[in-house]
Amino acid sequence: MTTQQEPRIMAPGKPKIGSRPQPSAPEPEETNGKGGGKGGGGKSRLLAIIIGLLIVVILAGAYWFLMGPGAASADASTDEAATEEVVAEEEEVASGGVQVVESISINLDNGHYLRLGLGLDLSEEAAAHGDIGEAKALDAAIALFSGQTIDDLADEEYRESLKEHLAETLEEIYEGEVIGVYYTDFVTQ
Repeated sequence: MTTQQEPRIMAPGKPKIGSRPQPSAPEPEETNGKGGGKGGGGKSRLLAIIIGLLIVVILAGAYWFLMGPGAASADASTDEAATEEVVAEEEEVASGGVQVVESISINLDNGHYLRLGLGLDLSEEAAAHGDIGEAKALDAAIALFSGQTIDDLADEEYRESLKEHLAETLEEIYEGEVIGVYYTDFVTQ
């Protein structure tokens, strides 16, 4: 049997294996009417200068309003609010220490309970007088936490809002002698 080889046809534009690529013909240069070079060279340089100037103007404006003289006039209204906050912080009563309240069990919703311990942050004046009594604090805590659900108490934001509410209540009840509240024990079951 004789075998005939069929001629292979190669696609035009594809190089043969092992051949080196041929450089393409250079594109003809366009003139911009000034005698040579590619057209638009002056336009791209002008565009770069305009963009550079625009960036400088934006940076200067940002400096002016954020850090320079423009910032002082814009901050005048916020400075008053900041001054009021500083004055309010200065008026806060200094802490005289923490009185620990023994943990108690509080009934929650659906037969669950909460074991709650508190630390009462006392003012210096209240701490100087000694023990302020914990019955009022326990009564306020029982009233606030009774009937809560475990799901609500599992939410950290909700627990913090309850603590803030308890602190405000105790500050009123103890007439400023209690200036803060801490959880020393907080277990649900």
